[in-house]
Amino acid sequence: MTAKTKNTGNGISWAILLASALLEAVWATALGLSNGFTQLTPTLVFIVTAVLSMIGLGIAVKRIPLGTAYAVWVGIGAALTVGWAMITGVESASPLKLLFIAGIVGCAAGLKALPADKPVAKTK
Repeated sequence: MTAKTKNTGNGISWAILLASALLEAVWATALGLSNGFTQLTPTLVFIVTAVLSMIGLGIAVKRIPLGTAYAVWVGIGAALTVGWAMITGVESASPLKLLFIAGIVGCAAGLKALPADKPVAKTK
């Protein structure tokens, strides 16, 4: 596999990871709207998007280290969930809250920007 092919695959993996993080925000929002799984439509949206989000995460970790992928998935998903809650008025917005959410997104972007290191082999 050439470096160009490897980078292309890695870019696709990052796109899948970001799509999965978006789906995480959808399932988290649907979970809140399901009222303890008593509302059919939000419950179905939760189930479908949770499964798709997990599948996407599973695909992404084939090329992105698990720790990095999981941190980005959770961070972006959480930031999108809170952002949507603020936009829809479910949660209040404040300058500090926005600053901390921007920090989460910045940290996720920082993980993406780091060079891909090969794992260090453990010695016995």
